[in-house]
Amino acid sequence: MTDDIDGTSEAATDAGRLWGGRFASGPDEAAWALGVSTGFDRHLWRQDLSGSAAHTHELHRIGVLDTDERDAMLDALGRCAELFASGAFPFLATDEDVHGAIERWLVEELGPLGGKLRAGRSRNDQIAGDLRLWCRDACDELVALIGELQQAFVEQADVHLGWHAPGYTHLQRGQPVLLSHHLLAYVWMLDRDAGRLRDARERLDESTLGSGALAGQTLGLDPEAYAAHLGMARTSPNSIDAVASRDFALELLAACAILAVTLSRLGEEIVLWATSEFGFVRVGDAFSTGSSIMPQKRNPDVAELVRGKTGRVIGDLVGLLTTMKALPLAYDRDLQEDKEPVFDAVATLRLVLPAITGTVASLRFDRDRLAAASVGGFALATDLAEELVGRGVPFREAHEIVGEVVRVAEERGVDLDGLEAEALAGIHPALDAAVATRLDPQQAIDRRDAVNGTATVSVRRQLELARAAAAANTG
Repeated sequence: MTDDIDGTSEAATDAGRLWGGRFASGPDEAAWALGVSTGFDRHLWRQDLSGSAAHTHELHRIGVLDTDERDAMLDALGRCAELFASGAFPFLATDEDVHGAIERWLVEELGPLGGKLRAGRSRNDQIAGDLRLWCRDACDELVALIGELQQAFVEQADVHLGWHAPGYTHLQRGQPVLLSHHLLAYVWMLDRDAGRLRDARERLDESTLGSGALAGQTLGLDPEAYAAHLGMARTSPNSIDAVASRDFALELLAACAILAVTLSRLGEEIVLWATSEFGFVRVGDAFSTGSSIMPQKRNPDVAELVRGKTGRVIGDLVGLLTTMKALPLAYDRDLQEDKEPVFDAVATLRLVLPAITGTVASLRFDRDRLAAASVGGFALATDLAEELVGRGVPFREAHEIVGEVVRVAEERGVDLDGLEAEALAGIHPALDAAVATRLDPQQAIDRRDAVNGTATVSVRRQLELARAAAAANTG
């Protein structure tokens, strides 16, 4: 951008700027560069054109446009959409934002008629409405991607039903579980992530058009008609709130950040389970990489990248929270910073979700290694203590007794099932030969047959619920 001879920027007189009549000169070049937003708000072109079509109908209803003008405007908006869709829309360096670029193009196409579209509308209610529409679409898209990941878990859980795995607390072996029970835990974590996005979508689904700059408008435009044209659930009840609030964007970002954390935990677990030290799973070739120097390496890079991208999404949320924390009502130009964090978080998850879905589908589990680990580390100690409780021993005492059993087993270098009957009886008379039946991992698993437990019968029921949840999200 260059200055013209009187020292003003060439932007000063360009139709891409929607203000300026009360200024004697255009903005300084550096000031203009700071304020230009076409580099990112062009992503809103679909929503902006949809809002402009709704506005065209309202202008016709109140008599600002006659029928021929309305039809010409709608036709031009359709042609403008075709240009955007093909990547051929002619942005100029002097376009300040996507709204100004579209109006400038309409004036070029339609002459004075193109300038009529601005009547009764402010960039303030326009951008708030555009972003709400964009976020609504993003919620739907992310929920569908979550459903696909859930489906990958459901399929793995179904195929591996009956396989044993270690259950952990503090990353120490705790109790044996079914591998499917562990896998399905992610389905329910993801279902809550999808639920947060659905909740955010429901709250943001209201039209802001007709709010004007902050106080509404005087032309008789009907806010409820805009909502109907755009297929939105309702209209904003307060024009100041409509143009000033971005809690809908914050809520979407919060849902994205929590989803990213879910995916990061999954990525971490894949990384751990794929190590030689664990050896529970092998990641498919298409989702692994090698080393530039170590020929033997097989790295779970996708899982690591998913884990790494989480910081970016969390940062997007923190960034917009920081922008919003001290803004007075109503609109402030700081709100130009609302779009990039939202676009970035959603774009990141668009990349991450299909990649981690493919990774989960590619996993190949080692049944023997998982089964051996499921009973290692005295994992059946709790079952032994609960057997004593069933024989009338108070749990506090049973806990101490089994702790002593574990100590003796450690000294002898065996697990619980390696202790002779005499050794058990010597610790406590309630530990007779029959307690050995409590040291079978399948029985330990199937005794946990509550509706949310790891028993085979419980997991079968859970699997059907998980399948339905995934289907509901994929739509």
